[in-house]
Amino acid sequence: MITISLCMIVKNEEEVIGRCLESVSGLVDEIVIVDTGSNDRTKEIVKNYTDRIVDFQWIDDFAAARNFSFQQATKDYILWLDADDIFTKEDQQKFTLLKQSLSPSTDAVSFNYHLSFDDMGNVTSRLRRYRLVKKESNFQWIGAVHEFLSVSGNLVDSDVAVTHLPLSHDQERNLRIYRKLIESGETLSPRDTFYYANELTDHGLFEEASNYYRKFLDSKLGWVEDNVRACLKLADCYYELNDKDSALLAILQTLIYDVPRPETCCRLGYYFMEQGKNEAAIYWYHQALLYEEQQQLSFQNTAFSTWLPHLQLCVLYDRLKHYDKAYHHNELARKYKPMDDRITGNKKYLETIIKLD
Repeated sequence: MITISLCMIVKNEEEVIGRCLESVSGLVDEIVIVDTGSNDRTKEIVKNYTDRIVDFQWIDDFAAARNFSFQQATKDYILWLDADDIFTKEDQQKFTLLKQSLSPSTDAVSFNYHLSFDDMGNVTSRLRRYRLVKKESNFQWIGAVHEFLSVSGNLVDSDVAVTHLPLSHDQERNLRIYRKLIESGETLSPRDTFYYANELTDHGLFEEASNYYRKFLDSKLGWVEDNVRACLKLADCYYELNDKDSALLAILQTLIYDVPRPETCCRLGYYFMEQGKNEAAIYWYHQALLYEEQQQLSFQNTAFSTWLPHLQLCVLYDRLKHYDKAYHHNELARKYKPMDDRITGNKKYLETIIKLD
């Protein structure tokens, strides 16, 4: 059976680090914590789980810190987590089975990453990340901010999930690092250009963000998943700037890169829905429901392929007085969100209409 080193970089994580380590300590053979300057109780808490605590002077470079942490590992494979990540009981069991069965010829294993949840505990947004890598493959982290692990070779997708449970973080940190890089004269890579635009969007700087999204897309050097997301985020910026025509063009630009994704379909459906073009809107919401879920490394919001198109189809069919179809789609939406006030309200309203008919 393989052996595993957990390697983490942390700073001032006293609120969450114990929760994280408690969920993973029984799964790995070594825990290495690289501290980048904590002045709270982080180290004190970590000492309950490991004595492998190494200091690293923070240089505004996440990849440098993560690569340093990987260098401290002594086991066959390296697992990485952030302090606000955990393994649920179910995923602890899945991880144990993976560890027992993983072939030593495997270079890297991707895990699901569950980012947000609805009131029922269902995952509403997720992506995949390579979390477990062979030490001797010497894979490197790239990027000062929004760093990524460059992997190759024999790659495996697992059903293990890491759950993200954030409490708080420095909202200005990433934007500050990017601005510092730009001010120093460094040219942002296409990937960093995309993530810098995201930071600008998060801070409400929509016009500046739209310029960077266009710069990223014009480079024609982006990963297809980032290209699609950039188009959709660019559309958001145009909506905020009250430029609906440009927003529509940005949505349509996603079709250059791939088949229509559920989010693209829902956005097009809403565009026609706003204009009262009900049949066209119905077409696009049905398209959103036809999309087959992929094992993607990209961000996925499940609302766009589940309850949301069903809810909108309910409204659209009601407009056309097709009450049975409206009720059918509302019931399908209710399977995902049984307590949603809109959906329960639709149910009562439609049951009254159908009885009168």
